[in-house]
Amino acid sequence: MAKMIPPRSFADALTTLAGHQFDVSAARDASGSGAKAFQVRKYGCGAEIAAAPDGTTMLLAWPGWLLGGQISRLVDRGYQKFLKTPQMEIPATADHLHAIHEFSEELKEAAGAASLYNESLGTTSDRYLYDRVKGRE
Repeated sequence: MAKMIPPRSFADALTTLAGHQFDVSAARDASGSGAKAFQVRKYGCGAEIAAAPDGTTMLLAWPGWLLGGQISRLVDRGYQKFLKTPQMEIPATADHLHAIHEFSEELKEAAGAASLYNESLGTTSDRYLYDRVKGRE
């Protein structure tokens, strides 16, 4: 039987994250909504979270490796995964992918979010840009 993790309030999630050696700091205003956003970091990875209208936790910036102080997006080009920010792009190593996966799983558990089967098998990418589908919508 699947283990159900009860949803946690945003305040409880912040407390749990801080108690599990995550660095939690204020980030920015959540896209003008007035919600206070926080950046959480661990293992060289980061994500931005804020309180959802229902009091739970919502992701503002998906978990990614920190490059130059920015949270990178994981891009899959079919033959290689890359870590991409607006300023730079580097090939992702197995160590990067393992750290992002561990960070994501711990963040989901602390927030009481669902852990999906396909995501628990390994790191999933934010974008898939395969050469064979270039130019197709």
